[in-house]
Amino acid sequence: MNQLSLPKAIFLMGPTASGKTQAAVALHQHFPVEIISVDSALVYTEMDIGTAKPDAEILRQAPHHLINIMPPTEAYSAASFRQDALNLMADITARGKVPLLVGGTMLYFKALEQGLNGLPEANPSIREQLDQEAAAIGWPAMHQKLAFIDPYTAERLMPNDMQRIQRALEVHAITGETMTALHLKQASDPLPYQVLKLALIPSERKVLHQRIALRFQQMLADGFIDEVAAILLQYPSLTVESTAMRCVGYRQALMHLNGDYDLAELAQRGVFATRQLAKRQLTWLRGLTDLHHIDCLDDQHIAMIRTLVGAFIPS
Repeated sequence: MNQLSLPKAIFLMGPTASGKTQAAVALHQHFPVEIISVDSALVYTEMDIGTAKPDAEILRQAPHHLINIMPPTEAYSAASFRQDALNLMADITARGKVPLLVGGTMLYFKALEQGLNGLPEANPSIREQLDQEAAAIGWPAMHQKLAFIDPYTAERLMPNDMQRIQRALEVHAITGETMTALHLKQASDPLPYQVLKLALIPSERKVLHQRIALRFQQMLADGFIDEVAAILLQYPSLTVESTAMRCVGYRQALMHLNGDYDLAELAQRGVFATRQLAKRQLTWLRGLTDLHHIDCLDDQHIAMIRTLVGAFIPS
């Protein structure tokens, strides 16, 4: 099929604290788009402050799909996201509008655009074994183990990125093959849309780091610790290994509530973890093609985005 004959969709990507929500709302106000959240943390109910979830007024002005769709006790996979997003995109297109996919979970964008065929479903018993091993030797050592098995995957992961290290080791334990090998031979399942890819990328990394620090301090001031305490009260089965609690900030808050460190160290660790997330997001974005880079620190960046979208969507 000719690419130009396909229905249109927009990807609005960027690191944490780059202003994606503000830009998405501005596009919603000017173009016939519907917003689909591409964020692995925003799917969870009750997790509002620590995820910087759009507030009720923003969601009233510009509704977002795939926000608040499940409790923190459940897991949500990239494969689940892809299926949900494809269904939503078909419905949005049928209504004569354009899907606007907004977020910073880059694996979800990759799953949507390319598919995730060939990767096995999670295996709870194997994950439990890996968690026990990690508890004994630490995640940096687990990262070294992964480097011996699958050096290409290990190279792009931080030694403390426990969720992705665990997943890569789990895939190898289930299939006997590395995640790298499975990705190389998986069947291509391209997205049947003509996509405009936009990325909010700061021209000065230190300014983004300042934003991250200020936002985390504001989250603490807004009651983030109380939010996590209330979640634990409602869902007492949650631990630091639960998928939802692995979200940046929540693990650190939970460990603070467990008495592992004080408030000052919570703030320090939370900011550091968020900066590491932003670094991974920017690394992923640098590897993408056909991407329009917009400096989110430029006062005119919203106008630039509108111009690009206006040229993409016929008036």
